[in-house]
Amino acid sequence: TAVKDLLLENNASVNWYPPSIGTGRMGNFLENVIDWGLSRDRFWGTPLPIWVCDKCGKTEAIGSKKELKEKCGIDGDIELHKPYVDGATYKCSCGGTMRRTPEVIDCWYDSGSMPFAQYHYPFENKELFEKTFPADFISEAVDQTRGWFYTLLVISTLLFGKAPFKNCLVLGHVTDEQGRKQSKHLGNVVDPWSVLDVTGADAVRWYYYTNSAPYLPSRFYMRAVSESQNKFLGTLYNTYAFYVMYAEIDKFDPTKIKADKLEYSLMDKWLLGELNALVEKVDSDLTAYKLYESARAVGEFTDSLSNWYVRRCRERYWGGGMTADKIAAFYTLYTTLQTLSRVIAPYTPFIAEEIYQNIVRSVDKSAPLSVHMTDFPTVDPAFADKRLSVDMARVIKAAELGRAARNKSGLKNRQTLAKVIVAGEFPEEYSDILSDELNVKQVVKGGASELTGYDVKPQLKTVGPKYGKLVGAIRAHLAENGDVAAKTVLGGGTYEFDVDGQKIALTKDDMLIATRGADGYSVESDVDMTVALDTTLTDELLKEGCAREIISKIQTMRKNSGFDVTDRIKLYYSGDAFINEVFSAHGERIAKVTLALEVAELEANTASAEKADINGHDATFAVEKC
Repeated sequence: TAVKDLLLENNASVNWYPPSIGTGRMGNFLENVIDWGLSRDRFWGTPLPIWVCDKCGKTEAIGSKKELKEKCGIDGDIELHKPYVDGATYKCSCGGTMRRTPEVIDCWYDSGSMPFAQYHYPFENKELFEKTFPADFISEAVDQTRGWFYTLLVISTLLFGKAPFKNCLVLGHVTDEQGRKQSKHLGNVVDPWSVLDVTGADAVRWYYYTNSAPYLPSRFYMRAVSESQNKFLGTLYNTYAFYVMYAEIDKFDPTKIKADKLEYSLMDKWLLGELNALVEKVDSDLTAYKLYESARAVGEFTDSLSNWYVRRCRERYWGGGMTADKIAAFYTLYTTLQTLSRVIAPYTPFIAEEIYQNIVRSVDKSAPLSVHMTDFPTVDPAFADKRLSVDMARVIKAAELGRAARNKSGLKNRQTLAKVIVAGEFPEEYSDILSDELNVKQVVKGGASELTGYDVKPQLKTVGPKYGKLVGAIRAHLAENGDVAAKTVLGGGTYEFDVDGQKIALTKDDMLIATRGADGYSVESDVDMTVALDTTLTDELLKEGCAREIISKIQTMRKNSGFDVTDRIKLYYSGDAFINEVFSAHGERIAKVTLALEVAELEANTASAEKADINGHDATFAVEKC
């Protein structure tokens, strides 16, 4: 209580995460602080170093082994634990005997003494202690506000007049799947090894980072960890495996590449820009102890790396020979993976180490022995391009709307379409990327009004109480005038009309509005973008769609036959007249993608032949390794 004001002052100097702990739970506890009874009537523990005279009652606190040995006349070492230390006595000035009081010190006193006790300060390591005190960072669970956090603060305040740590990240408790505290009594304790042995330590670590902020309670159960593992670690590993497979095929050596001479594509520049933005964010977030935010950013980047960059650039790695474009693609993916291995090292140390060892150390023996011995990445200003990032975000948004429009139409992704119309801000230089992603021949910029119609119904929750029996007539009116009504209220206005002589006024909240495309189009809209797919299928488009289906079928047959990705094959086929026309028009592309050196008609008795339905046309295929 004598140092209450200083305790509050020192507590306020700490960066608490979350801040509410410092001002709330911890601050409130200190506002009501009481004196601390140090002694405990126990055997185990640090003996209280106070000697009491059995005659006059005088007390002395002994401050070191040296002082005790001199007073007691002891040569050699002395054991300071009970019961040995209790045999150390000496004469009092009154003639009585000074004996140690029987109590031990509250064990929390030991915990609070940790910053200096670990160095045996002040008897040695004085410079080391002063260099490392106060600590930059500590972390423990929320219940330690009245335990370790408190005792550290009290003892440091008494001895040094300041807080013993600068930053404190407070952890929430771990609960079961239903959010209940784990206990033997409830039988809901999860043995951590039952999860670690199945998913590995990286998956458990990653789950805690991305499930919630660390200071919130965290529900821990196998299914949640597995889902987190598949979403991030699985995606990352597949991308890493993709690079390794093709790098080994082409004997790609990143140490022999002159990065400043590469001809990067738009996709390469975008990815390297996003990588730099990630490094900057993670570095900034970790500096501020924002584990959840930084980990989520890593997960989002990895998803974009796999499901946008690699998917869009996959064919760049397939071609024969090391073209300039292929080298740029390889080096971009290498740079991304080796940088990412350093970014994720504090989060998932084991997969980070595997990636680093296999793609960095295996080709560069001069590199640090471990990813954990490398420096954290720094931002490369050469790839900082916010405009490119914004533009690609628009392309990705258009792609998402386009895929949704295709799903609505029921047309397969492999069915090539004539065009897609994009209404809204869209960078035209990215048209090839969007065209390839949506499998359309042409990207056209247009206006939303000419692409979109609206089906409108009354919102019964609001219209019913206001207009009662007129709801039926209102519904009929909106069915006939949906476009005008929707555009009026979506623009922020009120749609007014008469029904049976009564004036009706409806706002957006009074309507259920569904978009529909103009005839021959499947349309999807967002706030500032509308995308319309032309769903009209010509004979040529149908053939191209079938060609893509055939390629997919052959690739599956290659995989099921155990062929390596580089194996050349002979391809045999038979089918109806339309299938023959598909091969006549697109046989060269089918052969190129499936690595078929020979394409011929199938003989009837081929044992390995497989039948297939190619968009409603019967066909049979066989593959044979050359």
